[in-house]
Amino acid sequence: MPDPRSDRFVRSHLKTRHLVLLVELGRHGSILHAAQAANLTQPAASKLLGELEHALNVQLFERLPRGVVPTWYGEVMIRRASAALAEMDAAHQEVMELLSGLSGRVALGTVLTPSAGLVTDAVKLIKSRNARLQVAITVDTSKVLAERLRAGELDLVIGRILDTALTAELHFEPLTDEPHSVIAGAGHPLAGRADLQLADLSREGWVLPPAGSILRDRLTALFLSQGLEPPSETVETLALPVVTNLLSGSRMVAALPEELVRPYLDAGQLVVLPYDLGLRMDLYGIVTRRQHQLSPGAEAMLATLREVAATRYPARS
Repeated sequence: MPDPRSDRFVRSHLKTRHLVLLVELGRHGSILHAAQAANLTQPAASKLLGELEHALNVQLFERLPRGVVPTWYGEVMIRRASAALAEMDAAHQEVMELLSGLSGRVALGTVLTPSAGLVTDAVKLIKSRNARLQVAITVDTSKVLAERLRAGELDLVIGRILDTALTAELHFEPLTDEPHSVIAGAGHPLAGRADLQLADLSREGWVLPPAGSILRDRLTALFLSQGLEPPSETVETLALPVVTNLLSGSRMVAALPEELVRPYLDAGQLVVLPYDLGLRMDLYGIVTRRQHQLSPGAEAMLATLREVAATRYPARS
């Protein structure tokens, strides 16, 4: 049953200007700069913030000599304000779509591997059916994508839910996992080694995902479990063109799903080194917000992703 106090707060105290100010305070960490971004004067912004804190009876921001920092309560309000504004933007978009046929914009987030196959195939298919539908694709880590989805900045995500606390808020539809192989440039000196060991690979240069990613942590654990120091010569990037160019014509190696670099393998630009890492990443899938109605364009994108996934991953359909 809804809390009547919450209902009174929303109906009697909360204004759109409060939401805009909260989001801008989160972005800028300054009442002055947030006021400018929200088209308010600084005194007006301070008054609005004071109204919110008085209505909630909590401190939302710590006032520092050179700006403001959100408290835990402030973090909650910023995230919810961002989602609320995104919902109203989506409502406007949905109305416009209904007036003019399926058009509008879909914001899709994806981790790296499906970006090169599932997502691109789905986008080509939906554009062939709805040419006016604009699709914006963001490639990042699952953690970043989940936060942007929660904030309403993304409509759909192809990734993982790493924080189990989010399962009450996000819905996960599994697709497939990611077995990783050791990939190198054509002609790599280790390509013909029948007795290749992890110790040999530890002495090579590696192209790795950023620290803190699942793959990076599992690779580090793999080396340590065999009494080896993780590679010291590394380059960090998630950008596939950068990875493939670094591997080509060098001794560097990378742990990648073969699906992701299949065109380069087929063209003979890259090779799979004969060593089984034994690494399979957790299932990735389609992530959406619970209790959230997708726009017609986003619904069409979701249906298209499912259609393409059923073809690409028949064992999961």
